[in-house]
Amino acid sequence: MKAVVVHAAGDVRIDEHPDPRPGPGEVLLAMEWGGICGSDISYFRHGSTGTAVLRHPLVLGHEVAGRVAAVGPGVAGISEGDAATVHPATLVGDPRVPDRIAGRTNLHPCVRYLGSAALDPHTDGGFSEYRVVRADQIRALPDGVSTEHGALAEPLGVALHAVHRAGDVRGRTVLVNGAGPIGSLVVAAAKHRGAAAVLASDVAAPALAVASPMGADTTIDLTDGTLPDDVEIVFEASGAAAAIGPVLRATARGGTLVQVGNLPGSAVSAVLGDLVTREISWVGSYRFVDEIDDALLAMRDGLDVSPVITHRFPLAQAEEALLTAADRTTGSSKVLLNLTG
Repeated sequence: MKAVVVHAAGDVRIDEHPDPRPGPGEVLLAMEWGGICGSDISYFRHGSTGTAVLRHPLVLGHEVAGRVAAVGPGVAGISEGDAATVHPATLVGDPRVPDRIAGRTNLHPCVRYLGSAALDPHTDGGFSEYRVVRADQIRALPDGVSTEHGALAEPLGVALHAVHRAGDVRGRTVLVNGAGPIGSLVVAAAKHRGAAAVLASDVAAPALAVASPMGADTTIDLTDGTLPDDVEIVFEASGAAAAIGPVLRATARGGTLVQVGNLPGSAVSAVLGDLVTREISWVGSYRFVDEIDDALLAMRDGLDVSPVITHRFPLAQAEEALLTAADRTTGSSKVLLNLTG
């Protein structure tokens, strides 16, 4: 089979791998679509993402969907031909966590994630024609949800988790700073969860053009505008260290700021006085627990992710797809790979 493999910074190839076979308790997926994430871009551009450093060739991709091609011994309730996406996380070691984070599997101290170099050996992802996963990682797509949209269940799950971290957003005004793929999905998730009004801000007009059909009631171009004041719930989705001060100032007294954009792993400079004098609750949001299931239900119930998809490439053009996703001047938001070969 063909697979999208990053060998080093700037070196991505379409490699031939042996066709996999499912073992006991496993399922073989014939992949159809994969969404390019910021971590895929970072491995391609830098050979690392955060503290995860590429030591060996790695198959990219954790936003994937396809159809069941075969099931291994002992697998029940899953049939060949079923459309499905994949929960990409696998807990490593003792599954128990302290009571204070009971049930929050995303905070387990050691997790293998599809398409990740965080552990050695690395965990190959799903940008390949076939992928074997455990049966308990399979999430069947509801009727009416295509495999193309199913590939976005993982990032939509990230967005829904961020909204969950904010508390009850029903009837409230929400600001999402950073209208990239995750930010635009946070816009949609907040509206789905009942936010009365959603404002989206960014320095890129094409990103704002995506945020609007994803549900933003108002867009703010920060090249010639400023963030509003006194917003009760703010999501910082740009991951830009320079945004910390402005979004803190935009957050109302006693309000909540959810940090969903991944900040640099190095020290950053920021003025944090507003955090104290406004008594702002600044909370982090990391991946998701089971919100990938909520994402599928949301799409079944009418949440339309189509506007966030701006480009589609065949598997053979994976490098061009990565370059397009990395270049904001292309107007790209979510870039998809057709993995059918």
